[in-house]
Amino acid sequence: MRLRSLIAAVILTIAQSSGAETVKLNSIAHVAFRVSDLEKATQFYARLGFESPFHFTDEGKVTEVFVKVNDDQFVELYPRAEPSQKLGLMHVCFGTDDIESVRQEFVHRGLNPPEAKKGRAGNVLFAIHDPESQLVEFSQYMPDSLHWLDRGKHLGDRIATQLQKVTEPVKDAPSEYAFYSTKLGLGKASQSSALRLPQNPGEELAFKSASAEPAARIYFLVEDVKRTRKALKQRGFNPRLEHGAIILRDPDGNEVAFRTVQSSK
Repeated sequence: MRLRSLIAAVILTIAQSSGAETVKLNSIAHVAFRVSDLEKATQFYARLGFESPFHFTDEGKVTEVFVKVNDDQFVELYPRAEPSQKLGLMHVCFGTDDIESVRQEFVHRGLNPPEAKKGRAGNVLFAIHDPESQLVEFSQYMPDSLHWLDRGKHLGDRIATQLQKVTEPVKDAPSEYAFYSTKLGLGKASQSSALRLPQNPGEELAFKSASAEPAARIYFLVEDVKRTRKALKQRGFNPRLEHGAIILRDPDGNEVAFRTVQSSK
C-alpha cells in the first residue's frame, strides 16, 4: 500500500509541474453487465466466491444485483428487459473521494458533465458518454449508502480480492485512448497499451477491436496462477491459460481473467 501511495504521489507531482490538474480517480468502483439470465450470472460469480449483499427490485422483479469484490469494488448485473437490448458490458464506474473536484476538472477540460446526484444505493454520482456513446460513471461512496454500510461484510471465500483491469471492445481504439487520456485524465501504463487511473496506477482500462473480439474482459489479481487454476477446477470450472493468465467465460461469453501482479506488467 505504501508503494502504491508513493507511485501515485510521483504521478501527481509530474502532472502538477506540467500545469495539469490530476483527476481524482482512485478506483474501478464497479463494472456493469447486462445479462440474459440474472440467476445464472449471479451463480457464476457465487461459484467464484463473490457474494451478492443487496439488490434492487421493481414491481416484484429483481432489476439489479450487486456482486461484491471488496469494500470498494463491485460487479453490477442487470437483466435484459427486452430482446433488443444488447448483452455484455454496459459501463465502467470510476471511484473518487471528491466527486465535485472531478466534475469541475471535466468542465475545465471542455466536457459538459451533469450535476452529481445521489443514486438509489445512496452514493453520489454523475455520468457522461465517451466518443462511441458508451456510458462512463463516476461515483463517491457516502457514509449512509448501501455500499458503505456493508463495509467489512460479505467478503466470503473469494477466488480473488481485487478487480485490476477492464478491457472494453470498441470500434475505434485510438479515439477512445485519446479521449480517456486527454479528457478524463487517465495515464498510459509503462509497459502496455493500457491506461492507468490517475491516483491508482495499479488499476487499468484498455480497449480492443470489437470486430476481432466483441466480448469484454475483466481481470482480477491473484497471488498464484497455478494455485488459482487448481481452485477453479475444484469449483467446477474449466479455465484456459493465456499469456500467464487464467481465462473463464461467464454465461453470456464475457471473459473473466485472473493473473498475478508480475503477469500484468
